Amino acid sequence: MPKEIELWQFIGDRLKRGESVVLLVVAESHGSSPGRAGYKMAVAENGDLIGSIGGGVMEVNLVEQARAILSESQHVGSEVTTALIEQEHRKNSDHPSGMICSGRQTILQRIFNSADLPHVTAAFNALSNSADAWMTLSENSFAVGRAEACTLNTSFKRHSESEFTYIEKLGPKNQLLIIGGGHCALALSELMSRMDFTIKIFDDRPELNTLEKNEFAYEITIIDGYDKIADHVASGENIYIVVMTLGYKTDEIVIRHLLGKQFKYFGVLGSRAKMATLLRELKSEGYPQDQLDTIRTPIGIPINSHTPEEIAVSIAAEIISVKNA
Repeated sequence: MPKEIELWQFIGDRLKRGESVVLLVVAESHGSSPGRAGYKMAVAENGDLIGSIGGGVMEVNLVEQARAILSESQHVGSEVTTALIEQEHRKNSDHPSGMICSGRQTILQRIFNSADLPHVTAAFNALSNSADAWMTLSENSFAVGRAEACTLNTSFKRHSESEFTYIEKLGPKNQLLIIGGGHCALALSELMSRMDFTIKIFDDRPELNTLEKNEFAYEITIIDGYDKIADHVASGENIYIVVMTLGYKTDEIVIRHLLGKQFKYFGVLGSRAKMATLLRELKSEGYPQDQLDTIRTPIGIPINSHTPEEIAVSIAAEIISVKNA
């Protein structure tokens, strides 16, 4: 079960038992802060916790604060509000976190009670069904639903010193589209399934046993031919493309049909010599150099990888480097 689904299930189970839960959410971060916008942690009345907002002494302190709040009887039945907690990772600052990495982050702290259960359930159901949903937190409200106007993964706006709106797209923020479903695709799917990606596989071989084994991809699509791949792949700033078909010829077909689309990452698994030849051919045919420059090949960081699992590690490392740049 993906970690975010586990978090909302954790919260929901305790609310159903009449318990309260503190949710901690990183709303924004700057510099070398260990937490990033969207990191979440939930703390239950008995001290159990799930998730992370970046770790370290900063996280330990906030968890202890949450446990202290939940141990106080006066929080029961009181008006629920969301607190803003500013954290600066420097010794001599107004809001020291206990860390010295020179970054800063804003944490939202909210006590959930039984009244929040419908929206917590909505979050769990949306994630379980891979449906689009957005969480909205303000100083005095919490809701989960659709937010068509929200185009960013997270949005944090301050309206005054104490008033704010935080909107977050729930679930994986990125799509990894793997073109070709062989052994390397299976290994890469397994590795990337533990990260913030929805994984989709495309192949033209319905009988492929590695497709049957792939329980990590959200969706596997059998296409009539790779010349139809553009019909299944849209441009997007959070879309990562990995091309690893059966061979050079089918890789070429995919590349020709996807060039011109805008992706966060466009990588091709192929030999250096063959891919260099293909790129020269495409340039001679008039394909713009700026489009050709978007292709990363050979794919992955150079770690002298050989097995599908090692190749998957090298590709995953490169994708993460691009995502976090």
